[in-house]
Amino acid sequence: PAKPVYIIQVSVGNHQWTVKHRYSDFHDLHEKLVSEKKIDKNLLPPKKIIGKNSKSLVEKRQKELEIYLQTLLLKFPVTAPKVLSHFLHFHLYEINGITAALAEELFHKGEQLLMAGEVFTIRPLQLYAVTQQLLQGKPTCANGDAKTDLGHILDFTCRLKYLKVTGTGGPFGTSNIQEHLLPFDLSIFKSLHQIEISHCGGKLIKGLTSSKHALATLSVRFSATSMKEILVPEASEFDQWEPEDALDNSSCPVTAIIPTWRTLTTLDMSHNSISEIDDSVKLIPKIEFLDLSHNGVSLVENLQHLYNLVHLDLSYNKLTSLEGVHTKLGNIKTLNLAGNQLERLCGLNKLYSLVNLDLSNNKIEQIEEVKNIGSLPCLEKVVLSSNPLSIIPDYRTKVLAQFGDRASEVCLDNIVTTEKELDTVEVLKAIQKAKEVKYKLSNSDKKISEDSRLTAASSKSNCSSLTVRPSSPSLPRPVSSSQGNHVCIVLLESCFNGKLRHRETCFKIASLPILGLQNVSSSSVCSIRAFCESCISVTPGGRWRKEMSKRHSWD
Repeated sequence: PAKPVYIIQVSVGNHQWTVKHRYSDFHDLHEKLVSEKKIDKNLLPPKKIIGKNSKSLVEKRQKELEIYLQTLLLKFPVTAPKVLSHFLHFHLYEINGITAALAEELFHKGEQLLMAGEVFTIRPLQLYAVTQQLLQGKPTCANGDAKTDLGHILDFTCRLKYLKVTGTGGPFGTSNIQEHLLPFDLSIFKSLHQIEISHCGGKLIKGLTSSKHALATLSVRFSATSMKEILVPEASEFDQWEPEDALDNSSCPVTAIIPTWRTLTTLDMSHNSISEIDDSVKLIPKIEFLDLSHNGVSLVENLQHLYNLVHLDLSYNKLTSLEGVHTKLGNIKTLNLAGNQLERLCGLNKLYSLVNLDLSNNKIEQIEEVKNIGSLPCLEKVVLSSNPLSIIPDYRTKVLAQFGDRASEVCLDNIVTTEKELDTVEVLKAIQKAKEVKYKLSNSDKKISEDSRLTAASSKSNCSSLTVRPSSPSLPRPVSSSQGNHVCIVLLESCFNGKLRHRETCFKIASLPILGLQNVSSSSVCSIRAFCESCISVTPGGRWRKEMSKRHSWD
């Protein structure tokens, strides 16, 4: 039969945890205590040979072992011996045991870790234990073992440059301890350049601002409900505050001047419960990389204070509009807006330094919205996948066509543009230009007709007549004038290499004198329109050809 396992429930204050041991583990513990601490050899219940696994014997032994452990703890009321501490998992859950274990670890490895420049990982519970030890004001070496002196921890933390504080989302280990509810003080760290914090209570973190003078990278994830509680926790103590370098021209009285994070260039506050970009960003003027992804931000604001910002991640928030965003992000190069609720891109058309843009997983439906980013001179990478427009036929070529002559320089959805796509883009561009020509010419015809009607009406009202006979049946020569209408006719020809190229030929039709319009017959005006519309056509085979009717001549 299997040997019974005894479950021990340990309680220290409000903290509880369980430990599992067999009788053989108790026997080994007792042997060490007898040898090291000279306790009574007969204190442990003896072994039983006959019926040792019977239910009645197991229940009796359970009570005897509980009395045994209680007696040991009474014998060592201040600090439990190391062997007993480990047996009851004090080194994992109890303040004195935690700090003693951490001090001993750093006594052996601390100098090596500092020399290697590695990231040191510590639990919120360990920081809580150290903080409580310092608050209690007890001797730094309560058990008499120099290796467990608290001074080893303090010496290490003073010189450490890279720190990672990682908690748990639920109870820690077999205990009822919720690490995100534990307060701790980081002021014991004097030289930090980088710190990562996750699954902690943002409002319970003290002393982080003591690292302002040297910290370059700060990451706080799964911990904060606002930016302010991390960047300026002392703000709650004052009615009005300003950064130390700011000039306050407001009429409100300033009750506090807050030092800025002078060396902080990277801030990651993703995966939190942040609902707004508050004015605490005024305290991080040197920020270059800002990650606020996976939060609840609904408005881009206050970022105009970050003059050095080049990388911004606002993906998976609650953004619905980008109106006026260029006034907040003047020098941005990389912008991630994936996973929001954006339908329009009108606020992006003036981000002239933008190089990388991610708009995937939004609600963009119209290809025309891409025109807002089509003229950005530095844009190289665009991601529009998982938007409603991405299921439109020929989606890629239609999007690339919005970038005009820069289509070959843009990488769409992380896929390199092919030569075939570029050829198709050229065709689409030509069609678009032809439509624009037709539209402009149509408007010009309407204007000419309107002017003719107005002239005729004016002549009749003045009771005067003027007859001007044309010297030839062809169109009159253009008069010398700075005014005129430009008509661009685009011709596409096939090259030897199979690529497409376009050539533009511009004809200038000078404005005709108002009175001279009376001599232009309606058939001539129709001929001009017919000529311009027939200059570009597509044959069934798909080749572009130039059709010019001899009947439309220019004298």
